[in-house]
Amino acid sequence: MGILELVIVAVGLSMDAFAVSICKGLAVCQIRKKHMAIVGLYFGGFQALMPLIGYLLGTRFQALITEVDHWIAFGLLGIIGLNMILESRKESEQMNDSFSFKIMLPLAVATSIDALAVGITFAFLKVQILPAVLCIGITTFALSAAGLKLGNIFGSKYRSCAELLGGIALIIIGLKILLEHLGIL
Repeated sequence: MGILELVIVAVGLSMDAFAVSICKGLAVCQIRKKHMAIVGLYFGGFQALMPLIGYLLGTRFQALITEVDHWIAFGLLGIIGLNMILESRKESEQMNDSFSFKIMLPLAVATSIDALAVGITFAFLKVQILPAVLCIGITTFALSAAGLKLGNIFGSKYRSCAELLGGIALIIIGLKILLEHLGIL
């Protein structure tokens, strides 16, 4: 997986956190830099941690499923992308304006579950995991912090568009992996 594809995956994975950050920004009257750092650290941290966990699990079981790894990568990325597209069509929920551990932890975990599956895919593709998780974490940090501010300024107008584009990007990358393995690309 090249750097461009990794950046696209990082942006695609960040879209859930970006969308939640926009909604969070709607609920907060006054955004401070501290709020942006909190959102960025929670979302970016979990988006980096989950693919690492997925990678470790994937490498452990890789020998059992190497013959179908390209189908697994295609399936996981396709399902995640399709789920993001479907989520983009749903009405956004009202967000709590608190940045407490009790509020932020479930949001961070919920927005990073798909990154766990991507980490498993990374194991099959033999991606260098440390640069990958750093790219994902930093990208998510930046987009989440920006999303909080944008949500506070512009509202939820662009939430569904961001999730839709992120979902499409993940599906395209999954399809590319499959087509490359089958020798079509």
